[in-house]
Amino acid sequence: MAASSCFSSPASALAALCVLLLALAGAALGHLPSGGSALSSTFYDASCPSAYNVVRRVIQNARVSDPRIPASLIRLHFHDCFVTGCDGSLLLDDDLPAIQTEKRVPANNNSARGFPVVDDIKSALEEACPGIVSCADILALAAEISVELAGGPRWRVLLGRRDGTTTNVQSARNLPNFFDPLGVLQEKFRNVNLDDTDLVALQGAHTFGKVQCQFTQQNCTAGQSRGALENLDQVTPKVFDNKYYSNLLQGRAQLPSDQVMLSDPSAAATTAPIVHRFAGNQRNFFRNFAASMIKMGNISPLTGKDGEIRNNCRRVNKRY
Repeated sequence: MAASSCFSSPASALAALCVLLLALAGAALGHLPSGGSALSSTFYDASCPSAYNVVRRVIQNARVSDPRIPASLIRLHFHDCFVTGCDGSLLLDDDLPAIQTEKRVPANNNSARGFPVVDDIKSALEEACPGIVSCADILALAAEISVELAGGPRWRVLLGRRDGTTTNVQSARNLPNFFDPLGVLQEKFRNVNLDDTDLVALQGAHTFGKVQCQFTQQNCTAGQSRGALENLDQVTPKVFDNKYYSNLLQGRAQLPSDQVMLSDPSAAATTAPIVHRFAGNQRNFFRNFAASMIKMGNISPLTGKDGEIRNNCRRVNKRY
């Protein structure tokens, strides 16, 4: 069953079957959780049945005063999973000498944001069901809810991750970069068993949110500070849709690392056909985005007795 046929009806038996097949496919590609236990969309049904609604409520409240929060939260999940797997390591603050935060590497410094909202989600969950929901799972749930609230696809989030107790600053320094050429982006995605379709689909998260002008293709205009914010999608900046790909076709991508999916000499045989497909068919983009998010969320999670359930997402328990 092709991944693109999944998720047309999130509550259907077909969608549930697709989730299972995707999880198994991820395991076959080397994503088997280190504790030997598969992630499950029903993991908290008995232990914390209100988990999804709690996360959704906090995000809804947060975006009233900060409309950027949905885009920021999905970026946290992305930057967490690409560094030693989806284990919540990005959330850890400095606790020297044992813990050196990943928050100050170039890809995150003054860029990754939304940490107080994650703190608020954790506090609400600790009140509802103490010691049950991991910070890594909070990021996975927050990413799906953020996309859905912005008009994007829904998918059944696979859960059961536990939190890591270490960071990996060296790996974080190698996160995908706004100025990476296509070949480098492809290599970084392949290193975590994500292919060209995953690359093009996940880059589609740039359909909403903002970026500092210093990182855009046009750079900052006269009088703008380097930190001045620009909409990533200047057509529908607050909506999760496929207009991002139309922008690429017109040469109007804000980020160099987006436009290379069309402009790079090797793109014609790799990423460009996927960009054209997603630009012409939003439903196809949504299905592939959901499948790629599940695949990314299954990168080396800690399960079973590995890791821990942090009491505070910024600190490992033994130091809390």
